[in-house]
Amino acid sequence: MNQVSRFYTGPGGLVSGISSALDAAGLDRATLRPADLSPVDEFHIRGRAATLEIIEALNLTAGSHVLDLGSGLGGPARTLAELTGCTVTGVDLTSEFCEVATALSEWTGLADRTRFQVGDATATGLPDATADAALTVHVAMNISDKHALYAEAFRVLRPGGRFVVYDVLQGEGGDVQYPVPWAGDSSTSFLATPEDMRELLPAAGFEISSEVDSSDESLVWFQQLRARIQQDGPPPVTFAAFLGDAFGQMAANQVVNLAERRIRTVMFACSRPL
Repeated sequence: MNQVSRFYTGPGGLVSGISSALDAAGLDRATLRPADLSPVDEFHIRGRAATLEIIEALNLTAGSHVLDLGSGLGGPARTLAELTGCTVTGVDLTSEFCEVATALSEWTGLADRTRFQVGDATATGLPDATADAALTVHVAMNISDKHALYAEAFRVLRPGGRFVVYDVLQGEGGDVQYPVPWAGDSSTSFLATPEDMRELLPAAGFEISSEVDSSDESLVWFQQLRARIQQDGPPPVTFAAFLGDAFGQMAANQVVNLAERRIRTVMFACSRPL
């Protein structure tokens, strides 16, 4: 297990922990929908709202096969599958995340349209030109060789396939204040700048069609999250389940990082040329 995977691996028992949290929230697993899980399995900044923007940018159909690079607990994959009818293959470095993602897909009745496998997002081993679309959400911050990540997405996509990157980028306001949800310190944090991204994606072969900066919305999202935590504590179903006691400090630091422009949240939509 490498340093990044260790950071994301909690004390174990994530499935049972999430199950207990669902019980505490009064949610019945027999009628569970992906939206019920979004506070825990869509743990990127702005959560489900950002996932819906990704869906719009990918332009999926029921017949689409989608690759999710760094799929985490599978929240975006399940939302894509439920709302568009597509099938999704998720690849993640953390084995426990893949196990939990598989269980959550079974609970929500989406096991037939989502599958998760342990692997390296920069070298998935999947066949060339077999995916209609691909996404990566808050993953590249932990990957130093970003060209390898984007080149792998390009390789697996069919010509004309869409690729969406939604990531935290380095801002102009100075060094990131740690800990943050993707790293305890700078040793596993490798943030690109927006300018870097405008070079990295075309260097991998992609044509960029849009670039949307959501940093202001992200700041409001974290401010509201921090206020809720300070008033009521973390909600029962939340990604604090694996970030542990540092979760509150991470949220507070993200408010500072966004307010002082130390980080940006940006979504790039691009495609592999025909």
